[in-house]
Amino acid sequence: MNFSYSKKVIDLQERIQSFMEEYIYPNEHLFEQQLNEQETRWSHVPPIIEELKEKARSTGLWNLFLPNSEYGAGLTNVEYAPLCEIMGRSLIAPEVFNCNAPDTGNMEVLERYGTEEQKQQWLKPLLAGEIRSCFSMTEPEVASADATNICSTIEKDGNDYIINGRKWWSSGAGDPRCKMAIVMGKSNPDSPKHEQQSMIIVPLGTPGVKIERMLPVFGYDHAPHGHAEITFDSVRVPASNMILGEGKGFAIAQGRLGPGRIHHCMRLIGAAERALELLCKRVQDREAFGKTLSQQGVIKEWIADSRIEIEQARLLTLKAAYMMDTVGNKEAKSEIAIIKVVAPKMALQVLDRAIQAFGGAGVSDDFPLAAQWANARTLRIADGPDEVHRAQIAKLELKRHKNTFAQEGK
Repeated sequence: MNFSYSKKVIDLQERIQSFMEEYIYPNEHLFEQQLNEQETRWSHVPPIIEELKEKARSTGLWNLFLPNSEYGAGLTNVEYAPLCEIMGRSLIAPEVFNCNAPDTGNMEVLERYGTEEQKQQWLKPLLAGEIRSCFSMTEPEVASADATNICSTIEKDGNDYIINGRKWWSSGAGDPRCKMAIVMGKSNPDSPKHEQQSMIIVPLGTPGVKIERMLPVFGYDHAPHGHAEITFDSVRVPASNMILGEGKGFAIAQGRLGPGRIHHCMRLIGAAERALELLCKRVQDREAFGKTLSQQGVIKEWIADSRIEIEQARLLTLKAAYMMDTVGNKEAKSEIAIIKVVAPKMALQVLDRAIQAFGGAGVSDDFPLAAQWANARTLRIADGPDEVHRAQIAKLELKRHKNTFAQEGK
């Protein structure tokens, strides 16, 4: 595996880094200020976001995430990884480059599985950053880490489908620009276990769709994006809104989650890199017990361990990206599962050390550490908890070594 970056990628890295320095970091606090000055934190999108989006789009730093697609920048997963990492250094950056979840995942679903009509109506405005979307899969009544548990219903009625159910953690639904949800539910309850589910497009303005509440994450509301609990009460949509066909929901979910999971890992590496930089600057600037914090032995261990862990996570992420590019998402599922376990834990460890070094300032909102920690901790659950991925890794490993001892004993 050759992970050296092409001139094209190096150029994009430099341009994104410059953009971050000039526009993103200086405006993080302005984003919060504008959000808090509104009537509510959900009423509008802070103007600075649209201003920055226009700057990013005009400089060609836009829709970099779609691999092997006429709609993207023509980058492979390996090429996109270092760019996504840079964006992950700030919680407001991914949207500025139109590379933010869950829109990226929804765009990949529509690009890969959508009809021409669906692409015209929903994919194009998403690619243009004109609207936003949410993904409604998780349900409060069941353990949604097993997607076959999902019990919301999608029933055919003439030329329409009727959706009933309750979803939560529909990220992005609080945004006033959010116009559609991709909803996963059971359409074929009598089919084989993994062919019972379907995905269907539901415009949020459809009668029967109700946002019940917005859910905070460790006290952060993530406005105006947010995470919603939504009820679907006899919601009627045209049959043409079905994606790929009845019973294809589980297959779509697996295809969608591969890239989404690895994008999260890329961004977490960027968050960890920024945390380590902040830690190093802080400990050289502060004194305790007669010497700088950087002279304390335990601090040096923190810094060394953080660098080791970040490098390990980056290499595992690049390997997973390489496998996705060369043999496909299905064959790379072990590598994807591995990095999904490793990256959040790594980021949490590095962020925790930085918070400790910052003391009281580390748990405040004066620095990005606490918010990034909350985000990283959430990602140990989002897209499947660690335990599910560990079980997958073990299952695949056992399959590789099936009957090894019996064969060796012959």
